[in-house]
Amino acid sequence: MHSRMMRYAFVFVTLMLGGCAATPTAPPPARLTLKLTPASLGETIALQQHLKVERNGRIDELDAALEVDPGHIELVGLALGQRVLSLDYDGKELKSWRHVMLPAQVQAEDVLQDLQLVMWPVAAIGSALPVGWRIEDVGLRRTLYQEDMPVTVIDYSGVPRWSGAVTLENLRFHYRLTIQSVPSGT
Repeated sequence: MHSRMMRYAFVFVTLMLGGCAATPTAPPPARLTLKLTPASLGETIALQQHLKVERNGRIDELDAALEVDPGHIELVGLALGQRVLSLDYDGKELKSWRHVMLPAQVQAEDVLQDLQLVMWPVAAIGSALPVGWRIEDVGLRRTLYQEDMPVTVIDYSGVPRWSGAVTLENLRFHYRLTIQSVPSGT
């Protein structure tokens, strides 16, 4: 039973973090590569997060611990109480660890990019986007565009943007990620 539950957990993590695994019918769109420095967040934070992914009528959940300070970003992902992914990024080098059963599609670079799209200031993200991409904030909504087509829509429950609930709607790969964050120690 435990082995079966672990397989379900890994499938969930694949869906959540490997949304790009969907097979497009058209040529694949240009991939965004975003690696902002930890300092460009402009804050030091420590959060416990509960993640919920909804895709194709299925809901999966995962817990994570996140710490960001000017010198590094550290994230640990847990499924069924077991560590399945960790990453540490100092602004230059990304070090990651993955459980051996975690599918190859789950890449630390993608996890880091999604984290930064949700939490970093729009000005820091905008200055790092390649030609053809743009991002904008209107109220508590952030939208990432490629060639004027919305790719990702992020809705926040409040400010700062990492407090409370955040919903990321991936329009390209058709999934919704809800992140409920609380400061560590709360």
